[in-house]
Amino acid sequence: MTADSLETDITKLYILLCGYEVLPKSVSVSGADPRFMLCEPVCAYLLETCHGWVLLDSGLDPEHMENTAKREQYFLSYGMTPPIVRPMHRLDYQLAQIGLTPRDISWVILSHLHFDHCGSIKHFPHARISVQRQEYLSALTSSCSGYIREDFTQETILWDFRDGDWQAFPGLDLITTFGHTAGHQSALVRLPHTGPMILSFDAGDLRENFIEERIPGSTTSADEALHSIRRIKALQHELNAQLVLFHDPQDIQTLKLLPQYYD
Repeated sequence: MTADSLETDITKLYILLCGYEVLPKSVSVSGADPRFMLCEPVCAYLLETCHGWVLLDSGLDPEHMENTAKREQYFLSYGMTPPIVRPMHRLDYQLAQIGLTPRDISWVILSHLHFDHCGSIKHFPHARISVQRQEYLSALTSSCSGYIREDFTQETILWDFRDGDWQAFPGLDLITTFGHTAGHQSALVRLPHTGPMILSFDAGDLRENFIEERIPGSTTSADEALHSIRRIKALQHELNAQLVLFHDPQDIQTLKLLPQYYD
């Protein structure tokens, strides 16, 4: 990794708000009172780079909520509240706001394969799809309701499997933050003016996960989850980086959302 370098091939970062999930707080914070419900945002991040447009995570697939049979199979049968995706949350609608279509995205990099992070990759059959190899293999055999197999088993997906920390190009580093899932990864983005930003994805959903070092309520390894939170905090301190949270319902209201951007 070259985390301390000022070199970057990224010119803009857009934050896309792709919908909401209604969850017990205990899903996000281990030991939290499950009576408390949170309406948590689901995001994706779009990078304008000299290598083309790169999407980090792809949000939800609205069909899972709109199709009655899938709504029952994937959510109601588990006692889950189906996610909320309004028209303005849809990925194609948001891309159109800045003159793009899914065909303009040449590379999609996934933090992990839970349905709220990879639901729309089936709509990018032309794009390279990068994920940790360990995450893919684990997801294929997992019984966790967070995985919807049809999201990541399409034969048209152009997989690019990675092992461990890696650099996509100058300005975008992917760091292993295992624990929430077996192959979860987070991203370090460096921008010319804003500077370094850490996209934690599900290493910690809420600000309190990092402030109080409380691991997510859903993990494959509690020890790895705590190590990942501490790794992100150390990197944030080292680089004086902005920590951008994926699921925090308060933080999302303070961020620039597409069509605004960070540069």
